[in-house]
Amino acid sequence: MKYVDEFRDGTLARGLGEAIARAADPARDYAFMEFCGGHTHAISRYGVIDLLPSNVRMIHGPGCPVCVLPVGRIDMAIRLAMEQAVTICTYGDCLRVPASDGLSLLKARARLDKSRADIRMVYSAADALALAQREPQREVVFLAIGFETTTPPTALVLQQARALGLKNFSVLCNHVLTPAAIVAILDHPEGKGVRLDGFIGPAHVSTVIGSRPYDFVAEHYRKPVVIAGFEPLDVMQSILMLVSQVNEGRHDIENEFSRAVTRDGNRKAQALVEAVFELRPQYEWRGLGSLPDSALRIRPEFAAWDAEARFGLDYAPVADHKSCECGTILRGEKRPADCKLFGTACTPETPMGSCMVSSEGACAAHFNYGRFRDIAVVAA
Repeated sequence: MKYVDEFRDGTLARGLGEAIARAADPARDYAFMEFCGGHTHAISRYGVIDLLPSNVRMIHGPGCPVCVLPVGRIDMAIRLAMEQAVTICTYGDCLRVPASDGLSLLKARARLDKSRADIRMVYSAADALALAQREPQREVVFLAIGFETTTPPTALVLQQARALGLKNFSVLCNHVLTPAAIVAILDHPEGKGVRLDGFIGPAHVSTVIGSRPYDFVAEHYRKPVVIAGFEPLDVMQSILMLVSQVNEGRHDIENEFSRAVTRDGNRKAQALVEAVFELRPQYEWRGLGSLPDSALRIRPEFAAWDAEARFGLDYAPVADHKSCECGTILRGEKRPADCKLFGTACTPETPMGSCMVSSEGACAAHFNYGRFRDIAVVAA
């Protein structure tokens, strides 16, 4: 399959691994953060770590949209379903994120009177809109999450709902922004954060926003960014490019994923988002805390389809499980295996934290593909 099989060639991967080993200076260590959960999944799934020299370390970042959604936002959706008798529609992974009182959206569903309220999995925002059209007696709320990748489809259904005059549809918006999270990682207090030499920039996000929004990372923080596709050869080529930049003392924004990402991104998608959303002054992220201008809210012109305004919802922060290390893992300060719950009380079947829910979560990726490497290291 074009642009898939070519980027999974084992012989080429080994060759890239050898090139990285030759390029890496044995007298120093390299630490790169793969921001996006899709890259974390690819690195674990394809065994990229096994092909890298020991002095090149990959650090998981906060780019999993399910993982960074705080407990309080899940609680808000659960309250909305239980107290306002609405039908919540969202993506499958969201249903399993642990919330307060031992609940999740999936567990809360079992307590609902389905004739009045429900919690359903959908594959897209358009599915939620279609449900509202089919069942006008049902109050449908789409729980929208995600980075810049999934924001344009949400903007589109809000425009469609307004054009249709649909009175039984609204959106509970939790769209967040990649650059703000990178700032939070780089601005972490000295001595408490993680040392980074550069970033692998996200693929899908960058098809929308382009490479230009990362310029500040190079200009202000003097860190290189290489935007990469999600296939294993994409990731390995981006690591080689980062190693070369560090060796040469450069801090540029480079684009390995040139087959899909441009300098300015998708202007039509950006205009659509701008027409429907505006910046939130503050938004809480799991692991990163409350960050200014880091998320989007629905513009006043669309208030009739804004679930927060429509139902008078207030956000209340809720602490994570005290033994769960999701927060420090999302900041890159710890690895999944450093959490005492990992692989015991916390598994993909019984997640205690959000990082074990989505396939893009660092803990789920490591549980499915990487934990056996830990066993081998201990045995050795």
